[in-house]
Amino acid sequence: MQDDARAEIVALCARYHDALHRSDAELLGSLFHDKALYATTTDGDIRFWSMDRYLPVVAQRPSPSARGEAADGRVVAISFAGPNAALAQVQSSIGERFFTDFLSLVRVGDTWLIAAKVFDYVTRAKV
Repeated sequence: MQDDARAEIVALCARYHDALHRSDAELLGSLFHDKALYATTTDGDIRFWSMDRYLPVVAQRPSPSARGEAADGRVVAISFAGPNAALAQVQSSIGERFFTDFLSLVRVGDTWLIAAKVFDYVTRAKV
């Protein structure tokens, strides 16, 4: 059972990375629960946004794909709190920023959804 759930979460994370890489706010929004929270500690400023605030930002930014950036999203770890709650740690890059995201996941019916995205990033030097 947990193997099936893990595979479903890995697939969700692949869609999550694809949506971010293409700046596809519609696909990204379909992966989040309606009441999901976006939180970041970027630059020491703690920010909490709703999906109504976050998704338009994604839709309006130039996509990493259009800029010719390679997709590099990966799943670092998945932990389960029970059959309907999990945490996925994922990483990816956009430009010079290397992101680590913690995605709190809930199973709603037969579907895993992101309940919260908490992240930060480090800036890498240009090569």
